Amino acid sequence: MFREVARARQAMTREECLDLLKHTKRGVLSVTGDDGWPYGMPLNHFYDETDGRIYFHCGKAGHRLDALRADPRASFCVLDEGAKVEDDWALRFRSVIVFGHVEFVEDQEKALDICARLSRVFTQDEEYIRNEIEHFGQAVLVFALVPEHMTGKRVKES
Repeated sequence: MFREVARARQAMTREECLDLLKHTKRGVLSVTGDDGWPYGMPLNHFYDETDGRIYFHCGKAGHRLDALRADPRASFCVLDEGAKVEDDWALRFRSVIVFGHVEFVEDQEKALDICARLSRVFTQDEEYIRNEIEHFGQAVLVFALVPEHMTGKRVKES
């Protein structure tokens, strides 16, 4: 059902893929949008090592939620910033694609905990995080991508 990386020598291990998911701050979530059109959007994410899910937050209405409610299948792609080797124009980078289905977090207390954990990816300012959750927490929807397949690869542009 799912394809593996075509160039096996460039494939990353599962551990390398998870490391990239843990240490990147943003990626692109792709869903099936209106009339079957692909719809991809950049999102902040939080990878939870305890349950293996990738968490996102958003408002309680919009195109992405309509799409996910109609078809919970999605893919999420992250890539690192890459690096250049001296005297070589080609960028070297790593990317991971996760395929899975989305589940909505119904428990509001758990959703707010995930929001706080996601915020800590960007800041350690606990006062700021508490203030944001206090003022905007009730307007937030949290959902998880439950991985079913994951691949990663190392790329050298050429």
